Amino acid sequence: MNLQVLVSAVGQDVSSLAERMHLESDAIIINQTDRFRYTEYTHSGRRIQCYEFQERGVGLSRNNALLRATGDILLFSDEDIVYNKGYEKQVLDAFREHPEADFLLFNMHVGESRATYHTEKFHRVHIWNSGRYPTYSFALRREKLFASHITFSLLFGGGARYSNGEDSLFIRDCLKYGMSIYAVPVEIGAEQERESTWFKGYTDKFFMDRGALYHFLYGRLAYLMALRFILAHQKVMCREIPPKKALALMKKGIKSVALSSGR
Repeated sequence: MNLQVLVSAVGQDVSSLAERMHLESDAIIINQTDRFRYTEYTHSGRRIQCYEFQERGVGLSRNNALLRATGDILLFSDEDIVYNKGYEKQVLDAFREHPEADFLLFNMHVGESRATYHTEKFHRVHIWNSGRYPTYSFALRREKLFASHITFSLLFGGGARYSNGEDSLFIRDCLKYGMSIYAVPVEIGAEQERESTWFKGYTDKFFMDRGALYHFLYGRLAYLMALRFILAHQKVMCREIPPKKALALMKKGIKSVALSSGR
């Protein structure tokens, strides 16, 4: 097996990005910028392919990388990830140890305010515990993904109409297809802290967008799951917008998508 990292970047100097990320494997970098250009170079003896597009949207960026991917195992990444030495062996060893897995989720060191998960023991991922994993934790078998015809949503994520959620929708689609997904207690790198490209606080738009996401994730259970979300996170997320209003905004987001899609 060989590993290929698929990097989504915005406005980066691609000639130095592989060094800054400590890449030790083949990689495809999709850089959202103001020009169209292709460059290629070798870093640590590995092939780094760089595509620069005048396009916006993280889902589009990741799909552009998938269209060009050739690795046996694909590891998704962002420009602010710095990998540990030996990460390639860690990822490939995990797939060798778990031949039953189509898709593995790895740990990444992040700041406390950004942490949504930490895997302490190997376990299976199901629809009810899949919503907290960011895309940079994803690694999967390319042939299995290509057979499924699954891609990233163009409606959700940085640069799209709705600010985030493309990662949750991607896992949901893979689970619906029947992929075996597991989380492993293996940390492969760290996220460098920076200002988020999409998170501007727990605003009206945040809750409206979360409601839209829940429509696609949970269907008829969207309202119930919205209530669960507010009850679970109100102490942190509802300091400026009261829980009752936050729930109303989520319901408004759910309803607006349901009406526009005719469901």
